[in-house]
Amino acid sequence: MTTASETTPAPRRGSLFGARIREAGWGYAFVLLPLTVFGIFFLYPLGYAVYISFFDWGILGKVEGVGTQNYRDLFNDPTFRKAVKNTVQYAVVVVPVEMALGLLMALVIKQKIRGRAFFRSAFYFPAIASSAAIASIAIFILNANGLLNKIIGGHRAWFGDPSTALWAITGLNAWTTAGTVMLFYLAALQSIPTDVYEAAALDGTSSWRAFWRITFPLLKPAHFFVLVVFGIGALKIFDQAFIVSNGTGGPQNSTYTAVLYIYLKAFHGSDFGIAASAGVVMFVAIFLLTVVQRATIRRGEIG
Repeated sequence: MTTASETTPAPRRGSLFGARIREAGWGYAFVLLPLTVFGIFFLYPLGYAVYISFFDWGILGKVEGVGTQNYRDLFNDPTFRKAVKNTVQYAVVVVPVEMALGLLMALVIKQKIRGRAFFRSAFYFPAIASSAAIASIAIFILNANGLLNKIIGGHRAWFGDPSTALWAITGLNAWTTAGTVMLFYLAALQSIPTDVYEAAALDGTSSWRAFWRITFPLLKPAHFFVLVVFGIGALKIFDQAFIVSNGTGGPQNSTYTAVLYIYLKAFHGSDFGIAASAGVVMFVAIFLLTVVQRATIRRGEIG
């Protein structure tokens, strides 16, 4: 009588090794295409920008190598310093406002209220609308004879006043972006197990205390994600600043942002060397900010 081990041939070592090679090959083949796209459209432009930042590069190409002169000229340019200051002020204000509004709206639509589907769509609608269209409408609403001034009885041109132009853009973007932040917070809220709230209710914990002691700490991964993603987006603000200032960064450079500076240097001044050096500085700043934020969040999780 023969056993199963005698009748079933053992797999050959060569065929097993070949199957693993083929499996690994298919895996590399699937990731090759996205890696190629990433290299062509992200890594190569970054490397090329670093390269031309060391040249006096005009519209017809490089003229001569200037070393780090472009970076020295960049940091000595008061317009660039103003653009960086405006960008940082905008990001420091708009990101916390977006997070607060997004979390508030997520908490509202998570409740069992009548018309919840309507409010969910209404809150998210500004995020899918064209930012250029919203900025154009906001110009009419916030001008000296606009709807807002008719309501409050003022005569201020909000985008035309250096003291309010940047903050008007901040409020506009906080409103339009909060709907997207809401979705991330809503997904995080729905992933929190309900038994922790049931245990808190048995202990007589109030809703406000449960939010600060349970909900808010458990949303830490969502806080980090929103802070990094929307913080980077805030540092890259361009379209609203371009539209409300008609591409000038005015009034009095109050809406001059870092990306607008790069655009004007490259396509209006044809100084691609300076524009590339400004882009490299922005990349380094955003990368370092992301690393610091990640380290801070991780230290808090360990503690």
